[in-house]
Amino acid sequence: MTISETGHQAESVGTAVDTDLIDMMDAVFAAQRTGHGAPATVGHDAELWSRLDDLGLVRLTGPTEHGGSGAGWAEAAELISAAVRHGVRAPLAEHDLLACWLLEAAGLPCDETLRTVCMLDAAGTATGVPWARAADRIVVVFGDVDGGTEFRLADIDAARFTITPATNMIGEPRDNIATDIGALHADSRTIDKALVDRLRWKSALVRSIQICAALDSALDLTIEHTSSRVQFGRSLSKFQAIQHMVADIAAEAALARAATEAAVNVAITSDWTADNLSFLVAVARSCAGHAASVVVRNAHQAHGAIGTTVEHRLHEFTRAALAWRSEYGSVTYWDQAVTRAAVAAGAAGLWPLIAD
Repeated sequence: MTISETGHQAESVGTAVDTDLIDMMDAVFAAQRTGHGAPATVGHDAELWSRLDDLGLVRLTGPTEHGGSGAGWAEAAELISAAVRHGVRAPLAEHDLLACWLLEAAGLPCDETLRTVCMLDAAGTATGVPWARAADRIVVVFGDVDGGTEFRLADIDAARFTITPATNMIGEPRDNIATDIGALHADSRTIDKALVDRLRWKSALVRSIQICAALDSALDLTIEHTSSRVQFGRSLSKFQAIQHMVADIAAEAALARAATEAAVNVAITSDWTADNLSFLVAVARSCAGHAASVVVRNAHQAHGAIGTTVEHRLHEFTRAALAWRSEYGSVTYWDQAVTRAAVAAGAAGLWPLIAD
């Protein structure tokens, strides 16, 4: 699967994304960006959402018998990557890949109503919930039962929550919510820990895919700038120091992409049941998080002052990568997850863990 390249067929083990579909996705988001420009504030664009729904992109991975398009994660990765490339913010992943998927996996109906998803603590609160203020319903997981092996799931009208607006560093809604958790039990059902684990892995991989798309876009802008900008009679790309910066950006972006593609491919081909999937997700998030540091630093150094201006697009990708790497687990959290898995594997099991 190719997560970020436009106009090429995206390949993965056992799956391929149609080129025409990729081109259509890019055209939709390109038209949105051309017609509306960069939004001053990030909010839910109902007109765009309706257009995406008409094209079958809002429930891209939903089963056809429930009104979805019947696509898979490979296509969804291309969709959310295209949105990143064009600087369009929409709750596509939160609605389709997370909230609606979770409901259907638990045997609950999921209509076209806009949803997001989160886990509530024992007090009935959650922080940094993506797009909560825009959602009509919020899918919540709460209250582990029986020693942490079971949880409860409910699909709740957003009006039943107290929603305190907040944003991440690129202005996307990351709201704080609260409710009476005791009142949710009557509307909930029990789900097992395996389903919750899948939700965690899917959420983490969504952000990893988005980070990779942002890093690749920052690389493209840096190559374009250093190739066209002339100093002292030659382009910036002819200076060895700049070449090293760009090479490091390319290497880190490629590492993050390779780790993310490996995790997504195993997830797809194993139907999210592979024994090493949690390790691969942790590696993907760790690599993407550390890559963001190098790419952001080098890209802004290579661009100089122009890269810090509001008018230049570089910040759309660098700030986004930094924001997303802290969601659904910090870099430190995923570093520690990789370390724990490596220690648990031991000397005999470490190489098979990495190689498989």
